[in-house]
Amino acid sequence: MSDLQNISPIISQLQNEAIDLLKTLITIPSFSKEEDQTAASIKNYLLQKNIQVHQDKNNIWAYNLHFNEALPTLLLNSHHDTVKPNQGYTFEPFSPFEHQGKIYGLGSNDAGASVVSLLATFLYFYDQASLPYNMVYVASAEEEISGQHGIEMVLPQLKNVAFGIVGEPTQMEMAIAERGLLVLDIVTTGKAGHAARNEGDNAITKMLPVLQWFNEYQFSKVSDLLGPVKMTVSVIETDNKHHNVVPASCKIVVDIRVNELYSFQEILETIQQNIQAIQQNIQVTVTPRSTRLKSSSIALDHPIVKAGIALGKGYYGSPTSSDKALMPFPALKMGPGDSARSHTADEYVYINEIKEGIVTYIQLLEKLFII
Repeated sequence: MSDLQNISPIISQLQNEAIDLLKTLITIPSFSKEEDQTAASIKNYLLQKNIQVHQDKNNIWAYNLHFNEALPTLLLNSHHDTVKPNQGYTFEPFSPFEHQGKIYGLGSNDAGASVVSLLATFLYFYDQASLPYNMVYVASAEEEISGQHGIEMVLPQLKNVAFGIVGEPTQMEMAIAERGLLVLDIVTTGKAGHAARNEGDNAITKMLPVLQWFNEYQFSKVSDLLGPVKMTVSVIETDNKHHNVVPASCKIVVDIRVNELYSFQEILETIQQNIQAIQQNIQVTVTPRSTRLKSSSIALDHPIVKAGIALGKGYYGSPTSSDKALMPFPALKMGPGDSARSHTADEYVYINEIKEGIVTYIQLLEKLFII
């Protein structure tokens, strides 16, 4: 735990401003694709500090004052969109309040705490000359829906990014690997008919061996960080809702969490080959919804990870995906808060998690600069 009793007045001021900004952000609904007002709030905060701000749709970014084209750039990124509040809230989700050392409100934990803590860190280093790396701070949109108008559209516009920190609630431990997400739509085709007259060719029956295969098959490569590839059939439906009609088509949706030892292409080829083998005389199609959210990892000997280890930080593989999956460079997922609180009713973050997060980020970068 960081020593919060012996910090500089500058850091203390940044901590207080971060907490105030978080409360402001909570008051503003910022569902994915509707983040324009939180984007404006973050932009105005930076402008008040006379920092040049860049914006594309609801994404906001800024560079350090002494940006040097000859140096590699470190990305500091988190997202300011939220999911919609679930019905279990016992208070108004857009009315932040403090209670027993916590700040309550929608988006406080995921990922408001990271947004403001990384921003405070960026401001701490903003005007320092002779940094060994440039810095760019990005508050991005549409992370919760993996939208194409979020970090993915910003990355090509950034200058010389070599690696990054992605702010998500990890209790300030280092998520060095992350599962990829592959979603498949699988359809078997039969022939409609009247159930009473034993007509048709039942598409559900044709799907049964496919279901059995997904239930039993295990990919052989097991990751030390992320464990095995996990396949879950999460939806099943037919083309009709009538009890007396034999369905002509049956569709399942398969949620696949991929470790870093497999490419999506390898997963798809294995599934298609096996399904074709068990369904030789049956029409079946396998269609991936998206192949964007790939598994990712950052090496243990990367300078940012070595800096974290030098601070005594642990590392692990994260079962959840984030914007890290869209980055073509190494990135470390790390931030204040707890992933277990994300998307839950009565969401909260501890005030000290934010304060300690800012101190830890600063210490991490100071270690990085001397490694």
